[in-house]
Amino acid sequence: MDRNKFSAIAHRNHAFSNPISESKMMKMIEMVSLNSQDKVIDIGSGTCELIIRLIEKYHVSATGIELYEGAIKEAKRNADCRIPNDNIEFIVDDASTAVGKCKKEEYELGMCIGSTHALGGLESTLQTLKRLVKKNGYILIGEGYWKQPPSKEYLMALGGANESDLKTHAENVKIGEDLGLIPLWSYVSSDDDWDDYEWLYSSSIENYCHDNPNDPDREAMLKRIRSWRTTYLKWGRDTLGFGLYLFRA
Repeated sequence: MDRNKFSAIAHRNHAFSNPISESKMMKMIEMVSLNSQDKVIDIGSGTCELIIRLIEKYHVSATGIELYEGAIKEAKRNADCRIPNDNIEFIVDDASTAVGKCKKEEYELGMCIGSTHALGGLESTLQTLKRLVKKNGYILIGEGYWKQPPSKEYLMALGGANESDLKTHAENVKIGEDLGLIPLWSYVSSDDDWDDYEWLYSSSIENYCHDNPNDPDREAMLKRIRSWRTTYLKWGRDTLGFGLYLFRA
């Protein structure tokens, strides 16, 4: 089973591929002060919905970096009918390779939401964005955290994850502070936000498999989503958090 295919189907009805509500995401956009001369970069941009909305609102120029070509194809389709083509650059590449070609202090806003693993974790991602973003510019990060210490069973269900893979919410903020960044705002996913995200994620796969009984990946997708749903309900809902963090560089 193609994991990228699974993720694309599971997220096909989400405005954003993370458990922060759309209203909170839009409020965060309101907090950054941008103009048409500014540049924005999004690492792990997926279908680029967030930077498309930033272009619609502020008329900025933006670069989206995404490893999965299928997501960029979808992003191009979305962008074609909403924004000028000259305002957005799509890069299909490994994140570390792509950012290595970016100029220092070129961007007014640097973002990485739910994809810090692509650059080695939260701290290294913040360090990278601090290099790319202008002094007094903005850094927007989306990162998981532990609401409570994870059980061994939950870590095993996550594929053998380690408790050290994530910090607490407060520790996520402190990592930025220790790098000299100024925390401006944070939103976290409520139980309702998580339920909206997870049930839409789950039902998108269930509905796809119902409508496509001859897909050769059908049984594998159903097995995976049903196992994930059980994991979320049994452990994840009470243990895993997700935060959106806005810093000034």
